[in-house]
Amino acid sequence: MQLPAVPGALAPSLLAIPVAFGINGATTLADSPLVLMLTGVLVLASLFSIIFFVSGGSHFQDPLFCVFVVFSFTSIVDLIISLEEDGYISGFMEVYIREGEPYLRTAHGIMICYWDGIVHYGLYLAMIAAIGQRKSYRNLGLFWLGSLMMSIVVFLLGNLIGKYSSDLSPAFLLNLPYILIPIWAGGRLFQQPKALPCLSPEKVAEEQRKRLYQRPQDMGLVLVLLLTAAFTFFRGMVVLDCPADSCFEYIYQREPYLRDPVAYPKVQMLIYMFYVLPFFCLCIYGLVLPGCSWLPDWSLVFAGAVAQAQFSHLGSSLHSRTPFPYQTPEDVWWSFFITNVLYALGPQLLAYRCLRCPAFFLPATPASLHMGKKHQ
Repeated sequence: MQLPAVPGALAPSLLAIPVAFGINGATTLADSPLVLMLTGVLVLASLFSIIFFVSGGSHFQDPLFCVFVVFSFTSIVDLIISLEEDGYISGFMEVYIREGEPYLRTAHGIMICYWDGIVHYGLYLAMIAAIGQRKSYRNLGLFWLGSLMMSIVVFLLGNLIGKYSSDLSPAFLLNLPYILIPIWAGGRLFQQPKALPCLSPEKVAEEQRKRLYQRPQDMGLVLVLLLTAAFTFFRGMVVLDCPADSCFEYIYQREPYLRDPVAYPKVQMLIYMFYVLPFFCLCIYGLVLPGCSWLPDWSLVFAGAVAQAQFSHLGSSLHSRTPFPYQTPEDVWWSFFITNVLYALGPQLLAYRCLRCPAFFLPATPASLHMGKKHQ
């Protein structure tokens, strides 16, 4: 009996969790999905009970606490999957991967499991600790939201249109809650109050009066974003089978992973082209004109999304599980590596700039408008 498929970014499924706790019972549990499900429910119920009695129930006032606890638990399972598929451990998840989600054996599946088991797990622990200490975790949460949504969307669409689409069952529809929960969590994160900087209206007006040429760091960021946007458009045209010689040479000699029939890289480049590229253009607008108060929050979301996407794409291109014809050629390995690292670095620098010096992006107050007119 085939087990339901669940996004690798959130861990394979609660049904897979008990398999990681014993090699001897793995086959028995796989033959009895009901026992597997009940065991997973009991494990999670025990975890919540321990946390509830230790904390006295105070943490549960924030519903996101429950989300982070469950996801941190499943992140460990993802880490076990990635380590087992790379041969560092054995005997834990073999039955589940073979019967439930064979596409997690791809290079992309292994990479998103590593990211979820290390980066997402660290974010969960940090946010859980912040909730316990009644501190703000809004910025961490927005970075996590972008990272998680990018992982889920690419993973699901790749499964739907890639070579593993024939292995999907109606149970694939059970993935819908794993899209809806992050959307709900994102709504709550955006509703949390921002940590406003202690800046006087005069200081805000002084910062917002500066032209772009008077802000060399922002000029550098605009240049980086322009180059990144151009590269995004180019790779989008490559996966759309543009007949230009440069596109043909790139996909066969520079980045053959874009031709992999698993379809994850193609989906990734199309998401870059149709969603991330317009955001880069909006970022350039926000760096030129003052008062774009939406930019700091959304720069964190896209920083998380691009970081996760580039890690998965870069790792998959070089991983041994990728068929040899689609692996990055050795003679262009360093140029490919540096290009993709720099691509991921741009959104991180933008988010850092927005958080470190937010005055330029604050809404203009009446006092600051008066000061601005006075100096014109």
